[in-house]
Amino acid sequence: MIVVKIVTQVKLMPEAEQAAALSATLRMVNDLACWVSEVAFAHGVPREYELRKHTYPRLKAEGLGAQAAQHTIKKVRDAYTTLRANIRAGNSASRSRSAAARRSRSRSRSVPMPRSRMTTGV
Repeated sequence: MIVVKIVTQVKLMPEAEQAAALSATLRMVNDLACWVSEVAFAHGVPREYELRKHTYPRLKAEGLGAQAAQHTIKKVRDAYTTLRANIRAGNSASRSRSAAARRSRSRSRSVPMPRSRMTTGV
């Protein structure tokens, strides 16, 4: 049996009102992801389930749906997993610093969540 996947790229072309709502939603989700990252760093939470216990109620109270809240928590947890793997592999920060300095700097602050890049056709 041959399985063929078809992939297509879709460009959102919301009207001005929809673009404003989408932009506000993305901004809110990113701000909450930054907060989740700060909580993860402050509590040293090693697992997604434990991080969920600390953050899920506030994410829901802020207006995120269940699926969006879970994805936000997972996005942050994955960022910390990647950071830890990069530190172990010696791939963190620039090469001009010593490995010990890179590890120390990477472990001394929360992982910043990147802002989503959204463009609209409006």
